[in-house]
Amino acid sequence: VQLQASGGGLVQAGSSLRLSCAASGFSLEYYAVGWFRQAPGKERERVSCIASSGGSTFHADSVEGRFTISKDNAKNTVYLQMKRLTPDDTAVYYCAAIGRAPYDVSWCVDGYDMDYWGKGTQVTVSS
Repeated sequence: VQLQASGGGLVQAGSSLRLSCAASGFSLEYYAVGWFRQAPGKERERVSCIASSGGSTFHADSVEGRFTISKDNAKNTVYLQMKRLTPDDTAVYYCAAIGRAPYDVSWCVDGYDMDYWGKGTQVTVSS
């Protein structure tokens, strides 16, 4: 069972990136997925979440309107499309999965006990 986050990099402010979270050993069809990030010296915070059905999503205020989360069950992958990046978005981004009801995103809070975590991918935004 594994989650693999990828797609990070070094970009300039105003740029876009798409992160991918690929699952192996289990099906994301039955799992909700969240993206979390941790900046240097700060606590890990939840960024965006999607329900197992893909029918409900949540975005933190800081990324609302700039980030979009989506789910492709056929590819067993969740994406985080990030636009208009700013230096404040600089962090290690992690994806995590949890088995929940099809439209439930109530678990999408800081510090929630997720079932599976992937290793992070670094996103650095220069000014």
